[in-house]
Amino acid sequence: MRHIFVIGIGAGNPEHLTVQAIDALRQLDVVFVLNKGPDKDALLGLRRSLCERYLRDKPYRLVELSDPERDPRIADYRERVARWHEQRASLLEAALAVELGEDQRGGLLVWGDPSLYDSTLRLLAQLSQRGRVAFEHTVIPGITSVSALAASHRMPLHRVAGAVLITTGRRLVEQGLPEGVDDVVVMLDGECAFTRVPPEHIEIYWGAYLGTADEILIAGPLGERSGEIVSVREAARARHGWIMDIYLLRRTGRDTPTEA
Repeated sequence: MRHIFVIGIGAGNPEHLTVQAIDALRQLDVVFVLNKGPDKDALLGLRRSLCERYLRDKPYRLVELSDPERDPRIADYRERVARWHEQRASLLEAALAVELGEDQRGGLLVWGDPSLYDSTLRLLAQLSQRGRVAFEHTVIPGITSVSALAASHRMPLHRVAGAVLITTGRRLVEQGLPEGVDDVVVMLDGECAFTRVPPEHIEIYWGAYLGTADEILIAGPLGERSGEIVSVREAARARHGWIMDIYLLRRTGRDTPTEA
């Protein structure tokens, strides 16, 4: 039976791959990658470089799939994402049927970790329910951008007896900073939602291209750093054609020590 490895590859640094991830890579006959278009060629290039680095002594095929775009005409966000996932599932299903032999092993390389704000496992669940292409799959965890952010800023994410919330820019705009949570990690924020958060007694720890040679870090009081981050982010995105960033918002002025 076909076997799919869903491999977390970290936040962009080739050395973020775990030994388990490298061992899984070396078992692959086919590597499937989603091409998000010319504006994000660098992301595809990073995946290629991982394969060249860790599979140079093993024959394999790299199969590129053109990632469908979300339909901007669909107003409802959840419906728009659901349609997009359906298109992605059909694309992957066809590729598995044509490109991967019955007894071969295929790999899907996922940024960060497959369990955190990534759709790959949901797509495979859809394909399994359809039952048109039989396969088994194994999930290999990866270093997340959340972990990379904390490491780059040399800080713990939590305070003693405190909670850490991981959310998205969209939900931060909709719900704001929830009461009772002093530390909020925000992912997938393309609109700089932190600029809409009242800045009093809030610090921000922001990072982009974490763990890579292009890494950018900014930290400090939100009111003082917000404009700087927006400007630096826009310039970096224009320079590279893409950006992956993440940040922690931390309430200050409370007796909440950071050491456990």
